[in-house]
Amino acid sequence: MEIALRAVEDADLAVFFRQMTDPEAARMAAFGTPDPGDRDAFDVRWKRLLASADVVRTVLADGRVAGSTAVYGEPGEREVTYWIDRAYWGRGVATAALRALVTEVPERPLYARAAADNAASLRVLQKCGFRETARARGFANGRGREIDEVVLVLAD
Repeated sequence: MEIALRAVEDADLAVFFRQMTDPEAARMAAFGTPDPGDRDAFDVRWKRLLASADVVRTVLADGRVAGSTAVYGEPGEREVTYWIDRAYWGRGVATAALRALVTEVPERPLYARAAADNAASLRVLQKCGFRETARARGFANGRGREIDEVVLVLAD
């Protein structure tokens, strides 16, 4: 499967919205938006993201929109994020997309956070060179409660 990143196009947003409203994906990701079904809030958030200096990309798998990935935040505190359609889970798409993103954005350090029980996401981050630096607790909208999270860093 060929994985590529490209600039987000308006047509991608409907696909992203569908992906982010998948209940199983929202539970797995844990730290999503308070109401993933709120299309107005989704549109406002994406309009802000696309107008910012953040690096936001569409993930393509064999030319089809498979998800999104981004680097956001203030210099020295920038974080990576990604959301991959459940149909592509376990096929190396997230790892390939994140590798491409961290190559495109050479600044370091980059940070990441994942639910402590999200073994798949933790493996993706570790394969891309991120190392655990801390543990924390935070409210997870996708779970409706506070959970443990892992904080990771890509230093070089």
